[in-house]
Amino acid sequence: MNLLDVQDLRIELPTQRGPALAVLDVSFSLARGDTLGLVGESGCGKSLTAMALMGLLPEGARVSGSIRLEGQELVGLDERGWSALRGDRIGMIFQEPMTALNPVHTVVRQVAEPLRLHRQLSAAQAREAAIALLDRVGIPDAARRADAYPHQFSGGQRQRITIAMALACGPDLLIADEPTTALDVTVQKQILDLLRELVEERGMALLLISHDLGVIARSVARMMVMYGGSVVESGPTAQVFAQRRHPYTQGLFGARPALLAPRGQRLITIPGTVPELADLPAGCAFAGRCAYVVPACHHTTPTATDLGQDHAVRCIRLEAIAAPADKKGHAP
Repeated sequence: MNLLDVQDLRIELPTQRGPALAVLDVSFSLARGDTLGLVGESGCGKSLTAMALMGLLPEGARVSGSIRLEGQELVGLDERGWSALRGDRIGMIFQEPMTALNPVHTVVRQVAEPLRLHRQLSAAQAREAAIALLDRVGIPDAARRADAYPHQFSGGQRQRITIAMALACGPDLLIADEPTTALDVTVQKQILDLLRELVEERGMALLLISHDLGVIARSVARMMVMYGGSVVESGPTAQVFAQRRHPYTQGLFGARPALLAPRGQRLITIPGTVPELADLPAGCAFAGRCAYVVPACHHTTPTATDLGQDHAVRCIRLEAIAAPADKKGHAP
């Protein structure tokens, strides 16, 4: 049995212009030790998918489909049931640590809290375990600094503290939502290395959300590219990098900065913007920005085409779209 099975997940959000489908028929599974990345621009549904797995969707959101954690159905779970899972079997590292950490509580208190709630440890036991966690994630002189407050730590250290909080109860599933966005490249590498070590050490499943293809290349075995709330391309990371077939995936790769590009060279951009949830068009959501668009794209909803090796793409124009010339799948 897989640890996590998500089937035909749909999320509908209320807007001023009526209900809007924010996530449409997303399916994937994770076994223990698996790593999966979600890629796409802001507004494509990545974070909403993660929030659905945590039971943290906005008020009024409607969820359908199935989310099973080792056979337990989570869709329709009440708040008491979600509270028993969050911070225990499912941990989450949020994008901005200063919004995830309480500025008026010491870091040791915040890391110890899930241990007291879910493991019923005494205050002294929870404190000892919290300090050990802070030390494990690389907080220097953790025992001495445990009673400091979040603002007394650097950005990279605050992110390590949120990782310690997420790991406190030894979750089966760890969700990391853009965990390195605000960090410099050196600290970013340290955080990604730490996550990889912890997944291997603890046998957790990791769902990593990022807009950074370099982060995805270094961190996950499988990836899904999302656009307009749907998964438009998915497969083993190396395979998708080598044979990117959806026009949106190709656009994301083309827009990344090149290390040896001539000074002053403009970046290639994908024309247009991600459509608003209430304005998602019929047919392919990417049609309005796609160089390969034909009239049928505007009214035909693409189904997944299996390209082999667990690589799937949703596009009706695959025969007209050439795979990249670089077959080696170099990481950006």
